[in-house]
Amino acid sequence: MKARARDFRHAGAMTRHDPENGPTRLTATDPRFWTVLALALVFLALGALFLAVPGAGALIYGIPEPAGSGRLALRAIGARDAALALYLAGLAAFASARAVAIVLTGSLVIPACDLVLILAAGTAAWWQVALHGASAGVLALTALWLGRPGAGSGPARPQARDAAASPLRMRGRKGRHAR
Repeated sequence: MKARARDFRHAGAMTRHDPENGPTRLTATDPRFWTVLALALVFLALGALFLAVPGAGALIYGIPEPAGSGRLALRAIGARDAALALYLAGLAAFASARAVAIVLTGSLVIPACDLVLILAAGTAAWWQVALHGASAGVLALTALWLGRPGAGSGPARPQARDAAASPLRMRGRKGRHAR
């Protein structure tokens, strides 16, 4: 079967549209766009804190401030958080809501591993454990919100009718397609 040229859409098209669920790309009118950008800003601030002042980062993370080369590990956490922020901001601006949801879902590994590490170390206070748990919860809930079809700011759309039974598709057809 030969594919038609219109079956292939440019990956960078600015106006991608799903006929059943509306636009698939996040826009400035969609509250999910601003939620993802807010998350990106939080992770960028955390990353900057860990990079600039590793001791303060250690306090928030839930471990004692290491001396010497141990501070490099804290800076690596900062680089990880800054990279996540940039991924999220870039995806929110240029990719689909589904792509952002997939990255957020994959990013749940970060707070999960952080929780395992601080619990194994036994150095975290209750609020530091809660902070990592809340981070996981926010990532998961945002991923679920983004992954829901039609969850944007527009009005709910009625379910599409069966295309084969559509009177518009039936008009002018005879033979095996008529009912």
